[in-house]
Amino acid sequence: MNLMKLVTCAFKTICIVYAIVGGVSTAYAGDENCWAEFFLHSNYAGPHFRLAGPIQLENLLNIKGENWASRIDSLKVGPKATLIVFENTNFKLTLKEIAKYPDLMHSLGVTEQDVREDAELIFGANATIHDLSDFNFHHKIRSLKIDCIK
Repeated sequence: MNLMKLVTCAFKTICIVYAIVGGVSTAYAGDENCWAEFFLHSNYAGPHFRLAGPIQLENLLNIKGENWASRIDSLKVGPKATLIVFENTNFKLTLKEIAKYPDLMHSLGVTEQDVREDAELIFGANATIHDLSDFNFHHKIRSLKIDCIK
């Protein structure tokens, strides 16, 4: 697996990560303190669901029978969990790949800002995010990973 990361930490529990990742597997098991909860509206309001980790979801098309792709607006992370959310399905950071080819990037009109915004977010244990628009991630989550902290 080839893994390349540049991490920029914004707060103690939140980091923006730009990554190119190959190879993914899904695991279903759990520690009662390893979870993340997702809400339709800001301030933890409206319909919601909780996932126990560790887990990797390539898409959010069928979460408890509903399509949650691009609908999440706030979230909470359990005390023994780390949550990584992606704007694209399958944990892809598509503009990062294009950025490897500057001539192609510029010919397509892709800017450096576009590349920076095509990111994943990492939320640490006990994170409470009342509004994902604070991170320019309002209704953008399409895949996610929850890792458990030992």
